[in-house]
Amino acid sequence: MRKSHVSPQRLLAGLALLLPAFCAPAMAADAYPSRPITLVVPFAAGGGTDSIARDMARTLADKLGQSVVVENRGGGGGSIGASAVANAKPDGYTLLFATSTFVTNAAAGISTTYDVRKSFAPVAMLGRGPLFVVTAKDLKLHSIADLRKLAATPDANLNFCSAGNGSINHLAGELFKQKTQTAMTHVPYKGSGPATVDLLAGRVQVFFATVPTILSQVRDQRVDLLAVTGKTRSPLFPDTPTVAEAGVADFDITTWWGVLAPAGTPAEVVTTLNQAINAAASDTLVRDRLKHEGAQAISGSPDDFGQALSAELEMWRGVVQKSGMALD
Repeated sequence: MRKSHVSPQRLLAGLALLLPAFCAPAMAADAYPSRPITLVVPFAAGGGTDSIARDMARTLADKLGQSVVVENRGGGGGSIGASAVANAKPDGYTLLFATSTFVTNAAAGISTTYDVRKSFAPVAMLGRGPLFVVTAKDLKLHSIADLRKLAATPDANLNFCSAGNGSINHLAGELFKQKTQTAMTHVPYKGSGPATVDLLAGRVQVFFATVPTILSQVRDQRVDLLAVTGKTRSPLFPDTPTVAEAGVADFDITTWWGVLAPAGTPAEVVTTLNQAINAAASDTLVRDRLKHEGAQAISGSPDDFGQALSAELEMWRGVVQKSGMALD
């Protein structure tokens, strides 16, 4: 009996027809996201940023159908956590929950192992809020005009505190000095907590504080609120003017919260995350959390976020250069 013979070419052709049937289930199983996502918060647990991140993680998990685990990696003014994400596998499973300090650190030349523009893929900005200009109670100040008048006296010796060199509080204070020709000495701390303690004790006098940091002290009247730094008044304190309304032209500073992925993350993964984060930011839980922190939810594309990062980096670099500050 003659044996049938199948050529290698025909065998390969037959296998090629069968491969899609075998591969389709595997491809479906690997559709993003197919496992838990880690959201790195580059600050200690328990603060305002951490609270927003945890509400975002909870809501984002609902939108994506996968758990989102918050991992706190504090230190270095946020640079340790940012560096960890910059060096993570670019697959969408390790993300950074960033704030304005992500950019201000870079603008101030704080030592980092990442590049704001090259090491990350911007995903989405989810909220913005102003800073509060507050002063120690023993100064008995009620307005920006009062602050400027005091600073103009020869023996005022005014200082302002911050969460550290290169923080949003630090550079907001430097910008205020430049726009008002006010003499104030910067006193950096290792975080907003210690800065607030010394402000309450009167050891430092002025603080350009984020709302989550200082809100309870303002409400308890343990510090004096002079102005808010955004373009519009805060709904939390509608009778308090903006810095611009108080006579400092073009002063519009806000802090923000957003999510970034490592550079090289596939565009389709970034798009999936962007859509889910925009949806999460408009969800009641996250929207109310931002409102509680004196901020408002926003939405936009990855390109929108990337352009905002570049614009802020250039703006803050200009402030740093003009100040002549030397940071180690």
